[in-house]
Amino acid sequence: MSAYLVLASIGILLGLLIHGRIAPAVLFSGWAVGYVISGVISEQAMLASFSNPALITLLVLMLVSLALERSPLLERLSDSLLQGKEWRASLRLMGLTAGLSAFLNNTAVVGSLLGVISRQRYIAPSRLLIPLSFASVLGGITTLVGTSTNLVVNSFVVNAGLPALGMFEFTLVGLPVAVLCLMGLLFSRRFLPAHQLPSNESAQAYFLEARLEAGSPLVGRSIEENGLRRLNGLFLLEISRHDRLISPVSPDEVLEAGDVLVFTGEVEKVQALQQFSGLQLFGNGADRLLASNLVEVVISNESELANRTLQEVDFRTMFNAGVVGIRRGGRRLYGTLGKIPLRVGDSMLLAVGPDFKQHRNLDRNFHLLSNSLQRPRLSARQSLFAFSGFGLVIGMAAFGLLPLLNGLLLLLAALLLTRILTLSELRRRFPFELMMVIGSALTVARALESSGAAALVAETMHSVFSGYGVMGAFVGVYLITLLLTETVTNNAAAALAFPIGLSTAQGFGVDPMPFIMAVAFGASACFLVPFGYQTHLMVYSPGRYRVTDYIKAGLPVSVLYSAGVLVLVPLYFPF
Repeated sequence: MSAYLVLASIGILLGLLIHGRIAPAVLFSGWAVGYVISGVISEQAMLASFSNPALITLLVLMLVSLALERSPLLERLSDSLLQGKEWRASLRLMGLTAGLSAFLNNTAVVGSLLGVISRQRYIAPSRLLIPLSFASVLGGITTLVGTSTNLVVNSFVVNAGLPALGMFEFTLVGLPVAVLCLMGLLFSRRFLPAHQLPSNESAQAYFLEARLEAGSPLVGRSIEENGLRRLNGLFLLEISRHDRLISPVSPDEVLEAGDVLVFTGEVEKVQALQQFSGLQLFGNGADRLLASNLVEVVISNESELANRTLQEVDFRTMFNAGVVGIRRGGRRLYGTLGKIPLRVGDSMLLAVGPDFKQHRNLDRNFHLLSNSLQRPRLSARQSLFAFSGFGLVIGMAAFGLLPLLNGLLLLLAALLLTRILTLSELRRRFPFELMMVIGSALTVARALESSGAAALVAETMHSVFSGYGVMGAFVGVYLITLLLTETVTNNAAAALAFPIGLSTAQGFGVDPMPFIMAVAFGASACFLVPFGYQTHLMVYSPGRYRVTDYIKAGLPVSVLYSAGVLVLVPLYFPF
């Protein structure tokens, strides 16, 4: 396969990633296998990509983080942080989040604080959740282990035969950039909405779906006759009838058996449907639903529900729970809920059965917002052991006393021996999709290099930026990576940009380190849209945000971030 064909295939891959209908793991795996079959790279090269030491380090770090995210320490700290004036509380929260995210998985940090912030009554959560997510990204850029993006870039560095990046190699640039952006975020957070919550912690608007049974006395009568226009706290938005949507609903509309009635309203007003016989809310009668425990959850980035519908996954059987409503940011979801493809970050209100919390797949699929249901927590002694062990491993790796991978493996073994983690938990939460994305992306990068496609792009970069010198090419690589991370995921952006950056450095005959840093920092520069970074999606629905909220708060941060990186990287990593 020629370099031009490889480039064309990469263009198709990028288009599919932007479209978002097919999971990145599936796309990268398919492309990697395709390059092996077509002879662009060998099978041995593909297998070597999956045994990359930096990739193994990332996977073991994710497994160790499973214990750390179960510690109640973060929740206990957050309640005291959020008292007082809003700007001071925001500054304390962002400082804590950034500090923790420098060493802990930022998804785990945001997941631990998400429910606490959503439930507290001091400050509107919508004023805090985007700053929480942004601060976790900014803390992550300061160390090797702070974000998966840095570890992914390190895996590409090792794969290219270059020396592995050090624990604090990012700090000289990352720390001042993080501080600068946090100060900018303290200013730009004023553009965020203030969605004040009522006193009832679950009283957020949801879209409720009720199916009309054949034997219901409501059948054959109009909306007006049935009294469905005068509900306390609920409003009938539309009716789905044989795949036809009736909206708006006329008071003279006559109901038929099998109609799906879609209401909007507040959670505590669901009882208004109890008076109507023959209404089924996702398989439960209204009276049974109201006797159930209502739990609010957010779909996690690891969830198997992403891009699938409730009907496809047989949600009730899988979780012994019925879906009362779904929210996606502050936007209305049209159509019947059972046929809507779910997305990472969607909020769902569930009516759960008595054994819901015993289901072992909850942590993988959901972040819990309701305090009526809590995951098993570590004891104080277990938390101390887990955090002390992690700190010791990081410290020894930083001073070169023990390789990071060896230390993490020892810590993982200790967590298993003390039963803080179990083998079944590791099997359930193993980051298989992340492994497939990165291992396959390493293979794709090898294909770009071996086919000459990366060199072709580098030649183009050289000709375009020849009048601006190596500094112009450096800025170009950074901007390409930033554009990719705003349109696809951060890890996919790093995978696609790294071969370009390395080949560009080789084309100019300069040290590749500035270009490696341009890719690493550029791949974490997602501040304008919620779809490029998992923590942004996690806070999207709980904060009831719109995309414009991310742009308003994120544009000043993105400008400061880019300016800081473009000035400091050449200063500390000269060409």
